[in-house]
Amino acid sequence: MAAIFQTSRFILKTALSVVLLLAGQVVQAKTLPVSPTGEIRSVKEAVRLAQSYDTILIASGIYHENDIEINKPLTIIGRQNPVIDAGFKKGIFSVMAQNVLIAGLTLQNVEESFTKNYAAVRVRGGGHITVRNNTILNCYYGVYLEQTDSCTVRHNYIRGNAKQESTSGNAIHLYRTENITVADNKVSGHRDGIYLESSSNSTITGNVSQNNLRYGLHFMFSDNNSYQRNKFIRNGSGIAVMYSRNIIMTDNLFEQNWGAAAYGILLKDIVDSRIERNIFRQNTTGIYAEGSTRLYLKNNEFRNNGWAVRLLGSSEDLTFEENNFIGNTFEISTSTNYNSNNIFRGNYWSSYTGYDLNHDGTGDVAHKPVRLFSYLLEDIPTSVVLLRSLFIDLLELIEKVAPVLTPENVLDNQPSTRLNTWKS
Repeated sequence: MAAIFQTSRFILKTALSVVLLLAGQVVQAKTLPVSPTGEIRSVKEAVRLAQSYDTILIASGIYHENDIEINKPLTIIGRQNPVIDAGFKKGIFSVMAQNVLIAGLTLQNVEESFTKNYAAVRVRGGGHITVRNNTILNCYYGVYLEQTDSCTVRHNYIRGNAKQESTSGNAIHLYRTENITVADNKVSGHRDGIYLESSSNSTITGNVSQNNLRYGLHFMFSDNNSYQRNKFIRNGSGIAVMYSRNIIMTDNLFEQNWGAAAYGILLKDIVDSRIERNIFRQNTTGIYAEGSTRLYLKNNEFRNNGWAVRLLGSSEDLTFEENNFIGNTFEISTSTNYNSNNIFRGNYWSSYTGYDLNHDGTGDVAHKPVRLFSYLLEDIPTSVVLLRSLFIDLLELIEKVAPVLTPENVLDNQPSTRLNTWKS
């Protein structure tokens, strides 16, 4: 009994010591002001002088600095939008610590480097880093997170000046990370707006990614992520989700992603994922799927795209339910006519010419969304020049009467004669 009492007493004293130590750190934490005319005129100097958990307040002005290393917990806040200009020499902040906040700054003119990956804010290791309410201009990478976890990148404006993919970086880049939140940012003018590689259990929400050279959002080998309520507009392609599983894609807008190889969503080897309540409007292709399995697509709107959906033969066990297909040149295109176990049920097709005699909202005749011409295009892309020709119209009429070439199993047996509605 005495031994138990002594052990409990030791644990209590140790816990009390830890609490007192943390309290002492909070009490001792101080604020270091930085200004162009003050006692401390350099952000780098303030970081050197600061102790763990101190706050650095940066006054308005232009600070010509780069390569600021942060290896302790700090809060760095700008007042009245101070500017830190790297002058195209290296990056600006390099963070290798836990519990760091960087907010309220304009960070600009980071050096382009193909080997160093310079960024306005680069985090390597550590964790619990927050980058918020910053303006990041003309930087090779905007925010670069590597081998870190539990970080937040929120409400930043990041604009690059990328000219070609091979010489540009990404606005927000995640590599080997966990539990990251990327929210309410506006990004443009980079190679990819937001990029994830080997990064899992993260949330991408409320961002606007537009006018990027390659993708608005790019996933590689990243499982168990979700992206929702984002807008991907006028990018080389909207997003690419590749070699990943358990991805939730809801309530996003994909608009005006035009080009010979442009998509709203490119799905490559994706498994067990959901695509719901998204809008695909005026894209070359709304969704392009290759090697993807067990996907559930419900309550999406495909409006005025070239191709609403293109399915390569390797995509199987996909379910399309209660989506709206409106005014697309091609609704569904596929490269094969074998049974791929894909299901189409209760979708609205603006091209549907069947009837609903009992007016229950479901067509009495199945809808076949694959046009002969779209099927031919998969084999002979140059035949697109015949799109509006009388010859093609005649061929498609004959195919509709006596189907021979188009896949028999791609059809909606319960087409909706009314627009499907849903709540976001």
